[in-house]
Amino acid sequence: MFLRKMKNKKTGRIYLSIVQSYRDKETKKTRSKTIQSLGYLDELEKEYTDPVSHFKDEIRKMNQEQAEKDTSITLSMDKNQRLQKDETNRKNLGYAALSKVYHELGIHTFLKNRQRHTNSDYDANSIMKLLTYGRLLYPASKKHTYEMKDTFFEKTDFSLDDVYRCLSFLNKHKDELQRWMHKRIQEQYGRNTSLVYYDVTNYYFEIDEQDDVRRKGVSKEHRPDPIIQMGLFMDTDGIPITYGLHPGNMLDKQTFIPMLREIQKNFDLGRTIVVADKGMTTGDNIWYTLSANNGYILSYSIRGANRKFKEYVLNQNGYRSIGEDFKIKSRLEPREITVTSRSGKKIKKQVDEKQVIFYSRKYAQKAKADRAEALHKAKDLVNNPSKYNKATTYGAAKYVKNLAYDKKTGELLKNSQKTLFFDEEKLRKEEELDGYYAIMTSEYKETDEKIIDLYRGLWKIEESFKITKSDISSRPVYLSRQEHIESHFLTCFVSLVIARLLERRLAGKYSVKSILESLQKASCSHLQENYYLLDTFDDVLMDIKEKLGIDLGQKYMSLKEIKKILGETKIS
Repeated sequence: MFLRKMKNKKTGRIYLSIVQSYRDKETKKTRSKTIQSLGYLDELEKEYTDPVSHFKDEIRKMNQEQAEKDTSITLSMDKNQRLQKDETNRKNLGYAALSKVYHELGIHTFLKNRQRHTNSDYDANSIMKLLTYGRLLYPASKKHTYEMKDTFFEKTDFSLDDVYRCLSFLNKHKDELQRWMHKRIQEQYGRNTSLVYYDVTNYYFEIDEQDDVRRKGVSKEHRPDPIIQMGLFMDTDGIPITYGLHPGNMLDKQTFIPMLREIQKNFDLGRTIVVADKGMTTGDNIWYTLSANNGYILSYSIRGANRKFKEYVLNQNGYRSIGEDFKIKSRLEPREITVTSRSGKKIKKQVDEKQVIFYSRKYAQKAKADRAEALHKAKDLVNNPSKYNKATTYGAAKYVKNLAYDKKTGELLKNSQKTLFFDEEKLRKEEELDGYYAIMTSEYKETDEKIIDLYRGLWKIEESFKITKSDISSRPVYLSRQEHIESHFLTCFVSLVIARLLERRLAGKYSVKSILESLQKASCSHLQENYYLLDTFDDVLMDIKEKLGIDLGQKYMSLKEIKKILGETKIS
């Protein structure tokens, strides 16, 4: 509320009144209504020495009392009022928690500093916030995200063309932004990078033609579409450090050295132990890791190993039982690896490493269950080969002998000399290794249990990939220009970091999926003038209030109160 002074043009007299401003939902302009008519100034001067100062003091008290004590709101509704075209009465408020982490990372400062030296007239920070909050709460295409911009209480005075222009700007600074975020996380969370996890996944594009980056390769989802490879490094607590994009036809193992070189050069990690799965266990990767004074903990394919190693695994001497269903043994053993020299020649090198072998009955049962469908298909394939082609025999073909395909059509070829039969010997050899796993490591001083525990942390990075693909829907990718594709994955990376940090701020009590679902439901509906109705408050939001100081539990809020909450999240 404030004091309004209106001068009568005919008489020159000044009339005082107490008014309150509000935002008109139809015109989106500020309007006001009279709370109390006070009278003409010259008449009020007969009663008060300084009417203006007096009523300003009174209004200040009224505003304070209203803010502190007044808990009732009287609203009048016109039941015949109609909605306006494209009117947005529903807004999200849960993104306040995302805003808190976004600004703590100083992403707004980074973008404003970089844009200061450009001629662009759009606000890169406003666009980045929309793309990030939208990706986390309402994942969709850039166009659809732009169309939903009024869902948030943010400045959105930019066009869809501005969004696409901004993608080029973001691409230019993507590497520097990752390093900026890394330093902020180091400062605020004491990031531990003595142990890092690395893995690779791919994302598909619903296009037919390939280009330099979008190439057909080994899809994790067994799709025929062109894909792009992403390598991701993550710290001990599951917070992403950096990522890199590679052509879709690049093998997982080929991404390791470029990514490790990049993180060592630009992220100042010191000596690092890299944990990765068996796809990275090559001589070149191991030798490069050791040459850079780092360590490794890598799983090793027992099924692909030589006969001597398999015999060691299956020999029960040396195993220690831990409970009824788990056993473990290890040895220090020199191993010969093949390394590619600078000239391209293959040379033999020897590494001294600790080999940790363990058996889990639970894993053995899982392997048997996972194989059951393929075995059923393989036996049906033997009896009914006409039902199948090369594509539909996937997973079962390795258990059937004498299979032959037409190279052009993929159809099964009949061979009058050889009949199909189920490979019992193949199955027996697989079953005897069920439940056994091997880990190779340079960290020979660590206990067997510690090595296994560190390796199991790799599930966090696999979960991060699952989050990007399901919860924030990073694929399929509809963009075509390479710099736009790069920026798309940058916004996905920033979104993932914010989600993981928020998960950590809530002490790991909730999954990222649960957190995002609660924040999405934490929305409000415009009632009248400046007042909104909130309709959701759950355990996640209660903990956000406790841990982040963001209270979204009030049922009714004024626009001023909402802006105050959001404003406080932007103080970094």
